[in-house]
Amino acid sequence: MLTVLIADDEQPALDELAYLLGHDARIGAVHRASNGADALRILTQEDIDAVFLDIHMPGLSGIDLARALGHFDRRPPFVFVTADEERAVEAFDLAAVDYLLKPVRTERLERAVGRLIEARAAASAPPATGPIPVTAPARPELVAVSLGGTTRMIRQDAIHYVQAQGDYARLHTDEGSYLVRVPMSDLEQQWAAAGFVRIHRSYLVALGHVERLRLGASNPTVLVGGVELPVSRRLLPSLRDRVAASRVRPRA
Repeated sequence: MLTVLIADDEQPALDELAYLLGHDARIGAVHRASNGADALRILTQEDIDAVFLDIHMPGLSGIDLARALGHFDRRPPFVFVTADEERAVEAFDLAAVDYLLKPVRTERLERAVGRLIEARAAASAPPATGPIPVTAPARPELVAVSLGGTTRMIRQDAIHYVQAQGDYARLHTDEGSYLVRVPMSDLEQQWAAAGFVRIHRSYLVALGHVERLRLGASNPTVLVGGVELPVSRRLLPSLRDRVAASRVRPRA
């Protein structure tokens, strides 16, 4: 069971999160802090396994606290819980395990707790011993496309995004775009394991090529291949989840 700390200057939000966590069998003691200074004091005095941080607090903000955690000998994994939709990329740069938006949904909080448990287990796992096996890199998948009456093979990992065009799909790369007679829904299923994510009824993007995300409340977009593409409101939650799940988590 995790001993957790919640830091939030809004009392209703603090009480609501404590209530939800109190009904999770994986959570033990729940410490509360109404500002950054109190949170830092609790972190130095108590054995905290995981932290839930609001971003905007007077004095020490949640961002400040996240940076301070980097100086701890044993840094507890942390999750941001905020109403600010614009700081997700910065949060993951600080090695946040997850990024929850208020009001917090129970199922999202449950997934965040699971990720905290995984991060804590990874940090406490003993280092591997013995030789590290060396494997040959996987060969990139090749995609056959038609161009000027000829067939050309392009690498799947060169594709930045896919645009739906009726029963066809247009594959966009640095070198140009190519039309293939495959429905977008088929590519979405077949290429999910390769990191392609549906962000709009008309667009499928390769996460590895995404340069910037703006996942705000109005007009969310992603920048990929130098092109800014819209994110639909329906697919926005799944995109946030996928970005969180794909982030590299440090061992300590």
